[in-house]
This record gives sequence, C-alpha cells and structure tokens, in this order.
Amino acid sequence: MFNGILKTMGIPLDQLIQIRKDKIQKIINLGINPNPANYQREHKIESIKKLGKKANISGRIRSLRLHGNLCFLDLQDESGEIQLMVSANIVGKDSYKLINLLDVGDFIGVKGEVFKTKAGEITVRVETMTFLQKSLNPLPDTWFGLKDTEERFRKRYLDLILNPQVKQVMDKRWALEKAIRQFMWQKGYQEVETPVLQNLYGGTNARPFVTHLNALDIEMYLRVAPELYLKRLIVGGYEKVFEIARNFRNEGLDLTHQPEFTMMEFYEAYADYHRIMDLTEELIKFIAKKVNGTNKLTIGKYEIDLSGKWTRITIDEALKKYLKIDWEKTTDKEIREILKKNQFKVPGVYTKNKALFTIYDHLITPKLIQPTWVIDYPIDVSPLSKTHRSKPDRVERFEGYIGGKEICDGWSEIVSPIEQRQRFEIEQKNLKAGDEQAQPLDEEFLDALAYGCPPLGGIGIGIDRLTMFITNTWSIKEVIPFPLMRPKCETK
Repeated sequence: MFNGILKTMGIPLDQLIQIRKDKIQKIINLGINPNPANYQREHKIESIKKLGKKANISGRIRSLRLHGNLCFLDLQDESGEIQLMVSANIVGKDSYKLINLLDVGDFIGVKGEVFKTKAGEITVRVETMTFLQKSLNPLPDTWFGLKDTEERFRKRYLDLILNPQVKQVMDKRWALEKAIRQFMWQKGYQEVETPVLQNLYGGTNARPFVTHLNALDIEMYLRVAPELYLKRLIVGGYEKVFEIARNFRNEGLDLTHQPEFTMMEFYEAYADYHRIMDLTEELIKFIAKKVNGTNKLTIGKYEIDLSGKWTRITIDEALKKYLKIDWEKTTDKEIREILKKNQFKVPGVYTKNKALFTIYDHLITPKLIQPTWVIDYPIDVSPLSKTHRSKPDRVERFEGYIGGKEICDGWSEIVSPIEQRQRFEIEQKNLKAGDEQAQPLDEEFLDALAYGCPPLGGIGIGIDRLTMFITNTWSIKEVIPFPLMRPKCETK
C-alpha cells in the first residue's frame, strides 16, 4: 500500500479482490453506506467547465494521485472526464479518510467549485464527497489498456471504459438509427413491429435458425427478414411502413456478416424501384450529414462523395464495362470456363442468369467505389422482385454499392399472388437441388396477396454495415455492442 492506493503490479487477482472487499468493511466502519440507492447529481461533466461555477457531478474514478493531505482524481461520466482536487483542509479530516479507501473504478459523487490549476487544467475543488460503489475487479492498466481484440469483444463494457474511440463508434450507431427514424417520420412513414418468432421464415434467401415452441409442440423459426409481414400490413391498408428489425441468419461469420444483425426495411404503396432508389439516396445523404456533418466519407483508402446524383448502371452494362463480357453474345461454355477458372459455385439449379449474377457478385462489386446503383437483375436470383416491365428474364431490382461494398438491396415488389407462387415454386426446385438459402413456399403470405395489394416498392438496409460506412470501421464486430463470440473453452 502507498498512501492508501494499491500498487497492483504482481499481486494475484483474488488477493486484489479481497483487499477491496476489506475496504468496503472499513467504509462501513466509517459510518458510510457502501451501496446507496441513488445520488441526486445536477450536472454532466461536459456542462460544468465554466470557471467559478458550482458543480454537482458523479461518475467513475479513472485515476488517483495522492500528495499527503491533497489528492487529485480524474472522474468520468458518459459525457466526458474532469480532474478533481480533494483537500483534507476543505472536506475535513474525517471525510478525507475515505480517500485511502478509494480505488480506480469506484463511483463517487462530488460537489464543489470549478477552477483552473496553475498547470492550466480545469478542476473541481471538492467540498463534499459521497461514496457510491466499489469496483471489486481492478480495471486494466490505463497505459496498456485492453488490447486483445477477442477480450475487447467479450468484455465490451471494459472496452467502452478504456477505449474512447469505441464509444464514439457506438454513439454514431445510435445517432444513425435516430436519424433514420427522423427521416422516415418526416416522409410520413409509420414505424411498425413484426414477429421475430415465425411459423415459416422468408423475405430473403437465407438459412434460418430453427427452434421449438414447447407450448404448441411445434418447430418455429427466427426471423430472417421482416419483409413478408410488412407486406401483409400493406395489404391491410397501411401505405408507408418501416421497421428497424433484429434478424437472424444461420450462416457464416466474417468481417461483414454476423448471424444476428439489425436491418431497416421500408415499403411504400404505389411506388416502384426508381422511387425507392431516390428515397434511399436521400436517406443516406441525410444520415451522413446528421451523424458526420458532411456528405464526404472516407472508406478504406477511398474518398467518397455522397452528394450529387448517384450513378445507375444495369448489371449487363457493369459486366461489359468492367469485364468486357457481353451477356447476350457470351456462350454457356465461356461462362462455365469463367466459373471454373475462379472456382465460383452457382447455388441450387444452374442457369445462365444465376451464373451471370455469381460472376458479377464476385468480380465486379469490389470495383464499385463511388455511390452506384446496379439495376435490372436476373429473375433467377430475385424471387420477390417484380418482373421487369420491358426486359425479358430481368426484374426491377437494385443494389446500392459504396466503396466496393453492398449497402442495400431493394426492388419493385411482386404483388400478384400468381406470379409470386411461380417464383416460390422455382425456389423449391433450388431447395431440392441443395440451395439451403432458397425460400420456402409461404401459403399464408400468398393468401394475403390474394386479397389484393397495390403496386409496391421496398428495400432492406443493413444498419451494422451502414454504421461501418459512416464510421469507416471495417469489422462488423466493432460496430455491434455485443457481437457473437465462440464460448471460451473451460478445463476441469
């Protein structure tokens, strides 16, 4: 011990915890409640930095520096950090005894006057101090921090305490979701909720999580997308709906995918895919301006400008521009050679159009750096998209790309139950051919469409990936507060 502050280097964790437990008893012996129910603070730290102001703040101790009858502490709340100066001459010797029982990580509340030290640091001269909670586990050393990436994700609470940039990313995520709501409300959209637990999954090509409902003794699925239920609301009379939904897809984990993720979908009656592209372009510009204050982004090594009209290019034009492939003239043999050379696999039943999409998806999308809409996709890979009004074997579908990454996917929706049934039947063939992501045939959804649905446009936007764009953070785990992790192996 040194002036009541523990030098933690080399002391086993269980001993450190016991020392802190002993301090709790000493605090009780001083007549102090170590677990008060509340504290009536009046200010956040960032709001009190005017000199001469009386402050009443609370937070976590981040550092302690004792100098006899004088102690300097750094106190942190969610808004910021400030230095405290505690003098035995001001708080009294009895109250000052508490200082020797404090540790980094503890919570306290203080009242005092804001002033500037000779060194020029804004400080609170503490007049009264209230103990609020003991931290039994010592925080990692502030110098070395929490560097191990896996440990950071497992103990995100420590990551937030020790790494300010992590909280900045999370703050931008929450601001982004707030901006989405503001924009959609301004456009007259109704925010709604749809089931997470479903009798049948659908709304996108994905492998579901399967669970069991004991009450009814039936298999259920976790939602892969809210689409089919949002469309039911359109059938029911709503004309503009959106949902920020938690989705679950039983697929792989990588830098841009997590099995549990957040997506925003919106649907507008009487709209087509051109209208949805226009609205989404406006939305993303609005979000960037709200969250970052500018429509210029850095994505990896690229400088991206979201302002102006975004490029629109058909998938056929993209193949011709970037790979010199003329889809109409390319033979099936040439296509298969491209697939073989690049070791690309076409899921489910092979078709020329599905091969087209596979080649495009792997070889062209990384080249789409500036904001780009790729439109008019093959019908074979778009089971919920409306048949194109003028192009055979194509649908009115689009995907948005920025920095070589997909940011959203939308289309003019199928509203004919006859056409939708035909697409579902094709999906069943793909399912039987081994495509685990093919969609099931949803009779209840088809029954809803049979009551009549207006022309409809819609889109899905990944919130996690959008946060990655806005913050230039290229690991999805960095933008999710508590990403999925493999359980730690424990030995007996």
